[in-house]
Amino acid sequence: MSLLELKNISVSYGDITVLKEVSLELESGDWLMVIGPNGAGKSTLISAIGGAAPYTGDILIGDQERTSMRSRDIARRIGTLNQSHSVGYSFSVRELVSLGRYPYRKGLIGGKDEDNERMVEEAINDVGLGAMADRSLLTLSGGELQRAFIAQLFAQDPNVLMLDEPTNNLDLVFQKEIFDLLREWVSRKDRAILSVVHDLGLARTYGSKALLLDKGTVAAYGCMDEVFSDAVINSAYGLDIRRWMSSLYSRWTD
Repeated sequence: MSLLELKNISVSYGDITVLKEVSLELESGDWLMVIGPNGAGKSTLISAIGGAAPYTGDILIGDQERTSMRSRDIARRIGTLNQSHSVGYSFSVRELVSLGRYPYRKGLIGGKDEDNERMVEEAINDVGLGAMADRSLLTLSGGELQRAFIAQLFAQDPNVLMLDEPTNNLDLVFQKEIFDLLREWVSRKDRAILSVVHDLGLARTYGSKALLLDKGTVAAYGCMDEVFSDAVINSAYGLDIRRWMSSLYSRWTD
């Protein structure tokens, strides 16, 4: 059984169609990289799956249609990390990560629960923020803050992570750290990731398969070698990608 399946998902605003008949399937261990030029509909796809954009078609989470599920049950199956975070409050790292346990709490507030507390502490340690658990979010660097939000997702313990540019505006060290964390997470049973990535090098390195969008339609979908073939990817980007990437990395060769 797939963890997430989309069947002919389309998103329109008035007469403008921004996503047209997108179908995909995520199974355990999949890391699907969603790539494509600006305006291709990548973030819209995540918004549709998350319920933030109106869509037509079918979204199956496990064996259930999304529209038939309660929001709490959806949150136990899918966790979402948006492209940017506006933090204007002085929550501690632990308080932020604890919010990831809301789908499992009893009642509106919920009391202390050993399982919830254990999951929070494990998530904080998994992302390397154990020594900063009581620090205010306002004192963290961009990379540390991103790791805190990823810890929140880990504490939420969903089957599927949806990530919109998870390393946006982060330096190379933090990019590698976060992608390595995610690769370890998805290696566990009944887990999959769908991530929007602009950096084709990262997508090619970490992804198990890819979805290439172009002007809201599927230009290619499947294994990495098929999607990253020169003819397919060059057509979507209007650029000789292999030559361009080779010219960049040639600066590092003797």
